[in-house]
Amino acid sequence: MNPVITGTPAHGARDCLCMPSSSLARFVILYTLLYSAFGVISPFLPAYLEDRGLLPQQIAFVIGLGTAVRLASGPLVGRFADRQRAWRGTLSVCAAGAGATALAYLSARGFGPILLVSLIQSALLAPIAPIADALTLSASLSTAGKRFEYGWVRGAGSAAFIAGSIAAGQAAAIWGLSVSIWLNGLLLATAALATVPAPDVSVEAVSIPSEGAFLQLLRMPAFQRLLMVGAIVLGSHALHDTFAVIRWRDAGISTATASLFWSESVTAEVVVFLLVGPPLLHRLGPANAAMLAAAAGVVRWSVLGATTQIVPLALVEPLHGLTFALFHLAGMRLIGTTVPAHLAATAQALYGTMAVGVSTALLTVVSGALYGSLGGEGFWVMAMLCAAAIPLARRMTA
Repeated sequence: MNPVITGTPAHGARDCLCMPSSSLARFVILYTLLYSAFGVISPFLPAYLEDRGLLPQQIAFVIGLGTAVRLASGPLVGRFADRQRAWRGTLSVCAAGAGATALAYLSARGFGPILLVSLIQSALLAPIAPIADALTLSASLSTAGKRFEYGWVRGAGSAAFIAGSIAAGQAAAIWGLSVSIWLNGLLLATAALATVPAPDVSVEAVSIPSEGAFLQLLRMPAFQRLLMVGAIVLGSHALHDTFAVIRWRDAGISTATASLFWSESVTAEVVVFLLVGPPLLHRLGPANAAMLAAAAGVVRWSVLGATTQIVPLALVEPLHGLTFALFHLAGMRLIGTTVPAHLAATAQALYGTMAVGVSTALLTVVSGALYGSLGGEGFWVMAMLCAAAIPLARRMTA
């Protein structure tokens, strides 16, 4: 059963015409607030913790343990939302709780209290993106046809993340890093309110199994392949995200130029989400789109392994739009069209945990060993991983 939006016949054709733009606007506002909240804090939290007196090892422990909590919390809370059919309410409560917890950083003193705040907020943050995606996919798909493109909403979120990071950086230069904490709390609290008018996941009257949801999903061949291919293609970014700037700087590339490379990749991500990705996905379908993303990974990582010349790097960094954004769109389409709606949040959380979180964490550890022994040639290993994902992606169908 696919996620659908059910209308009330009495509303007539006028409401049918108004619903798509109304739903789209509500989700764009919601994603703008959520991803702005992520953007204002993500780059600056380690530096804020350092200002609070934490040692580098303590900062790493706080962030690392917070990540571990997210990996557990996301699927568990997602499953709760599915079982209770309380997707919108769960999202609103988590966003409000995470916003309130963020402000606790301001009064926390010492390693123990800061760690406690981090763990609580991590547990509340983990389900937010998966449940928001479940809501958006439900609203964007219907048995009658497409109402709006998921990529438009997700692209707005990526753009908001960039804008939030820039705005918080400028504000921190004037008022200090604590402003990022205030902004994070305020934006999350506002997002909790913006969740209320958003359409909830709509399901037909079905009996929801009391147990076995995780196994039910993991036994679905299409979902299995999505997790496997996603773990490879998305996880292959770990070496780039951790060591690309170090490699470029060692090769004499300035920090300013390196930042331009990153800007290229994020801009390409937004362009693919908003403009290129949806029509490309319509033409290719999820499996072929995933194959294209994996093939782009082969090209991107091969070039990064072969050279540190500025022109080739500038040409391949925009492939991030394919290796990340297009693959993510393909994954969302596959989940939206193959996973039963009453398992939507659980599926999103498992995807975020297994295909993104766990694989990225493991490959980040592997990347340290690769870069330590092979240097930039370690990117060839990531290229081979993506090559291995291509035939797997071909079978990524229902």
